[in-house]
Amino acid sequence: MPIAVDIDVMLAKRKMSVGELADRVGITPANLAVLKNGRAKAVRFATLAALCEVLECQPGDLLRWEAENTADADVSDNGRETPVGTGA
Repeated sequence: MPIAVDIDVMLAKRKMSVGELADRVGITPANLAVLKNGRAKAVRFATLAALCEVLECQPGDLLRWEAENTADADVSDNGRETPVGTGA
């Protein structure tokens, strides 16, 4: 997924446990783990705001965009992706 979650980085900087953060934000440790490990499909703005408030950070400190791996495909002149090495 192109969105990386850096909650663990902020937890380390704040010397805070996952359990403590979950308690202070008001979500379950299991749901926080899903978010922290990048398995969440969505995050509510209210949850993101609570995380930022407790961790005293900005949303960009917790979430960042990473380009997906494009080493396996080239984009041809017509804008369609073609696999590398096919000669297409």
